[in-house]
Amino acid sequence: MVAGRLDESRDSVLDNIRGTHDAISVKRVFGDPVVLDGVTIIPVARVAGGAGGGGGEGTGPGDQGGGGGLGTAFGIGAHPVGVYEVRDGEVSWNPTIDVNRIVRGGQVLGGIAAVCIALVFLRRPL
Repeated sequence: MVAGRLDESRDSVLDNIRGTHDAISVKRVFGDPVVLDGVTIIPVARVAGGAGGGGGEGTGPGDQGGGGGLGTAFGIGAHPVGVYEVRDGEVSWNPTIDVNRIVRGGQVLGGIAAVCIALVFLRRPL
């Protein structure tokens, strides 16, 4: 009975792994081209993914009962990075500006500066 559940779990894990192939593809990075007034725009994104899994078998306290299982998880994230513009046979790259990333960087820098200033004032002799 446990072997049957493990076989089902294993099949589920393998299905998840096969699904990752479809999730991370060139279609996720380059969007469908859009043509406006003779100019072709091709959106581009940064795609990252990660996966993990595990399994095990064991018995309950006092060797009562037993069980086993397998599991997997997969995550994917995409962020726009820019567009290719094709105009009159010439290709140009137009990057996007990620304002949230700039703000986060400023906050980190401000926090480091505040800690450094505090340390300078704390170490000054009175």
